[in-house]
Amino acid sequence: MATAIRMSRGGRTHKPYYRIVVTDSRTRDRGPEIDFLGVYHPCARPEPVSQVDTHKALEWLRKGARPSATARTVLSKLGVMKHFHDGTTPEENVAEALEGAVEDKGFNEAPEPQEAPAVEESAEAPTEETAEASGETEEKAE
Repeated sequence: MATAIRMSRGGRTHKPYYRIVVTDSRTRDRGPEIDFLGVYHPCARPEPVSQVDTHKALEWLRKGARPSATARTVLSKLGVMKHFHDGTTPEENVAEALEGAVEDKGFNEAPEPQEAPAVEESAEAPTEETAEASGETEEKAE
């Protein structure tokens, strides 16, 4: 059977939440589910929440289940896809992301620090303060 890992939408208008489920790829989106893997709440307050049972997700990926683009993104942010590609198994059973980011546990690379852009000086004539600082003092005519 061809299986897919999909996002099943729930909630009301403008307040969605998604269940990450395994389903037959040939059925409709709201069709019967084979297994439940986790949840994704993009509108949760105060911050978005993602929770996935990593062992179940890895088991289904190893059996050949193909994740949808959105499900793949959520699984990548939680580090499940990294374990799948490396062939490893995580120590924790449930991967959880709060505040839109995952703790750095060796699964994600740390972002590089960004430098503040340099402020350019205006091309106007130098003022007295800048002239004195640069050593270009004008001699006053007598």
